[in-house]
Amino acid sequence: MTNRRIRKEPAPFRRVAVVATEPVSPWMTRVIVGGEELEGFAIELPAASVRLLLPTRAELEIPTWAGNEFLLADGTRPSIRTLTPRRFDPDRLELALDIVHHDGGVLTPWADAACAGSAPDVAVSGPGRGHEIDADASAFILIGDETAIPAICQLLESLPGVPLQTFIAVRGVDGRVDLHRSVDERWHLVESPRDLGSVAVDHLALAELAEGTYIWAAGEAASMQSIRKYLFGDREFPRQRTTIRGYWK
Repeated sequence: MTNRRIRKEPAPFRRVAVVATEPVSPWMTRVIVGGEELEGFAIELPAASVRLLLPTRAELEIPTWAGNEFLLADGTRPSIRTLTPRRFDPDRLELALDIVHHDGGVLTPWADAACAGSAPDVAVSGPGRGHEIDADASAFILIGDETAIPAICQLLESLPGVPLQTFIAVRGVDGRVDLHRSVDERWHLVESPRDLGSVAVDHLALAELAEGTYIWAAGEAASMQSIRKYLFGDREFPRQRTTIRGYWK
């Protein structure tokens, strides 16, 4: 007998349509979706996530929750991607999603179609858990690759007036974005987002990491493992003063 843990049913999907797009960088597109079903949607904590349901057929089919996963009527799994929304406008009922372009998969072609004005309707579910700000932290270091930029921007909008440093890996100088806050910005150019782990560890090795510092990091999963290994092993940094999330593989 298989003992499978039953997970809490996520928030229901809300149907939305693309209302606008704009380039953020050569590797990122902002797709703004909206619709009446976003009434009541709210993002209460920074760095929260949403599920984006993409169509696998001519028309969008809303899946059902099967206890530990979403399934379509024929038993197949839907195409769902988890993203950090950049912002939500409750008056206009519009949600801004910053899509990082990657080779392969279904998300980049959908974003490309959105720019061309031919993207099909999608649905969003959430928001998922956000980040509880540590009010006792004396400083913050935020680390991430391009996929973490929306979350980092949200965090910067919520963090208190203490020393802040960002370390972000991008694929070129044009990948740098306006963080809309005066911080110690460190942009590092990498050939691949998978290089974030090694360059971030090199950066942390030179950092003082004063008592009370909080470190938030997100990005490619193997890179996050490298950061965990260095902080908790080599530096014996307290785990309770970190949030480290693998966003993608």
